[in-house]
Amino acid sequence: MSQSSDQNVDTPQGLAYAMGAYVIWGFLPLYMKLVDHIPAVEVVANRVIWAVPLAAALLIYRRRTADLFLALRTPRMLAMACVTAVLVSINWGIYVWSIAADRALDAALGYYINPLFSVALGAMLLGERLSRAQWLAISLAAVAVGVLWYDAGSLPWPAVGLTVSWGFYAFFKKSLPIGPNQGFLLEVLILLPFAIGYVGYLAAAGQGHLGASLSDTSLLLGMGVVTAVPLILYANGAKLLRLSTIGILQYSAPTMIFLLAVLVFDEPFDRARMIAFPLIWAALVIYTVPMVQGLRKSRG
Repeated sequence: MSQSSDQNVDTPQGLAYAMGAYVIWGFLPLYMKLVDHIPAVEVVANRVIWAVPLAAALLIYRRRTADLFLALRTPRMLAMACVTAVLVSINWGIYVWSIAADRALDAALGYYINPLFSVALGAMLLGERLSRAQWLAISLAAVAVGVLWYDAGSLPWPAVGLTVSWGFYAFFKKSLPIGPNQGFLLEVLILLPFAIGYVGYLAAAGQGHLGASLSDTSLLLGMGVVTAVPLILYANGAKLLRLSTIGILQYSAPTMIFLLAVLVFDEPFDRARMIAFPLIWAALVIYTVPMVQGLRKSRG
């Protein structure tokens, strides 16, 4: 969940924005547990529908709609936005399902692995050269997934699905030459007709939860806030923080998800996870420390 920043110093405002985003993302499983009786596809559809007004209001307020209209008139940019829209909707769907199915630990694992997967993706698709430390970190992450795969007898697909969908989302997002707020609104606008169509179908069939009860309706309407607000906070915070700071902060959300899964949701932290998660944490330390040291030297 990270982007580059052009800042040479961290600002208090940037730190507040970024931490606000990560705290919301970290506690989001608590909100998602309240809608675990609603199918994941319906939840995602409502995330799309109710995020549009907030994202649009922000762009109108900041008078930044010109880039959005340009993208809508540019076939190549629109095609790339369709790809990122599909990927982010897949990511949201897997995440919502994971929380509802008592697999929040898999969600935490997926977001822990994501930075390492992005590095591997750069090496495979862009020909980027990796250091020994980076190769070691990626290898440890692969071993961790292998341990869970061997123990369960099947691939921990929610973790892998979250990692792959978000990794490719970030990869293609770099090719979208508009700001993050404009890009987010463009993505949800692309998904909006499908989301409205699906929610409308459910309502006509008498299977929808929007309007069924006050509690369900309120929770589904709130999906717009919990979807758009952290993304907007993060996009603005990333501009006001150093890359090294963003790189470290990105681990706070999966750590909070991990703690919620074990301490609040009482998900089993069995022997395989006792091996896999320390391997992941070691991989992240090996990956992050040289990166931070290199950035400091380049600025020194």
